[in-house]
Amino acid sequence: MLQQVPWLREFHTGQGSERTLVMFPHAGGSASSFRAYSAALSPRFRVLCVQYPGRQDRVRDALVDDVRKLARGVAADLARLDDRPPAFFGHSMGAVIAFEAARLLQEATGRGPARLFASGRAAPARPARSTAPLVHLMSDADLTAHLRQSTATDPRVAADADLLKSVLPPLRSDYRAIETYHCPPGRRIACPVTVLVGDQDPLVPLENAAAWTEHTSADCELLTFPGGDHFYLLPSHDRVIEVITDRLGRAPAPATADGNGRGTRYVQP
Repeated sequence: MLQQVPWLREFHTGQGSERTLVMFPHAGGSASSFRAYSAALSPRFRVLCVQYPGRQDRVRDALVDDVRKLARGVAADLARLDDRPPAFFGHSMGAVIAFEAARLLQEATGRGPARLFASGRAAPARPARSTAPLVHLMSDADLTAHLRQSTATDPRVAADADLLKSVLPPLRSDYRAIETYHCPPGRRIACPVTVLVGDQDPLVPLENAAAWTEHTSADCELLTFPGGDHFYLLPSHDRVIEVITDRLGRAPAPATADGNGRGTRYVQP
């Protein structure tokens, strides 16, 4: 198990540990957001879940409201691991942090992740559909209402006013990070990208999800999950587990010689 690694949590000891999978939570999320996924995947893979500052066991750590600074923290911990290149899975904001962490590892070590699973997020250079006003500029009352409306919010949290109040600062910080993030067009990583999105996600137009192909010099595929909104991961848990397991069992396609991706393949999950 991990020791003295502030950004990563390991909830289950992998039995086979064929490959390491690093999972990056959404805005307002924590490492435990992926506990169920860790339990399902750990019999075959080593699963490490990212813990952003300012929540759960890092509640005393200063909040970080910049995507690239968050990515640097994760990349620094990952660089200490003596392991095969890990795969990354990021949901929503986590997909962009995973992308930036992949770039940092690629630049620092010459090898990025084996694969990036980009879930519930438009391509880095494409804006996600946003609310007005921006979430990080909302009043506490409006931010609380926004949190209660999210299908990812635990009903017990939504019903506890004191607990809700305690999660507002990290939530606001995360939204400030993702809503002020900018990625220049054409910035790429070398690993294949699997894009996953619910077909009823109001925040991620399919054309913007497909544009992840502009950010990899390798293969890119897009999988849509029927009946799924922005947090399709909850009802589609079993199918997403199958997709991750299948893709991590494959040999990755090599990057193209000219550094350009092959275009996005639309795949039935």
